[in-house]
Amino acid sequence: MRKSVSIAILVGALVTGMGTIATGQKGFLASAPQKPETMEVKIDNFSFGPAALTVSVGTTVTWTNRDDIPHTVVSTEGTFKSKVLDTDEKFSFTFSKAGTYPYFCSIHPKMTGKVIVQ
Repeated sequence: MRKSVSIAILVGALVTGMGTIATGQKGFLASAPQKPETMEVKIDNFSFGPAALTVSVGTTVTWTNRDDIPHTVVSTEGTFKSKVLDTDEKFSFTFSKAGTYPYFCSIHPKMTGKVIVQ
């Protein structure tokens, strides 16, 4: 009977995402599914805001052009490259590896930014 009660508690914890449940001397980890993280960078007044962004591996970053003129988002290392973005158009990229990803606007090369992935 004791084992069936422990199993019922574990199953209940898995369904409700309660976290760590201790049964005797062994612990079981039940975690709720993680929603992928998303972050935004605004392109406005010939700049990327924020200019430096720190995110976790698996995060999707979306750049939105808020300027009245076109811009691009291009990785200096060739990891990602947007099309030319007109006003209110967006470009997204999901970062699957840790590292630092500098980028710039190919139309206005003095516009720069970076994403730091941990």
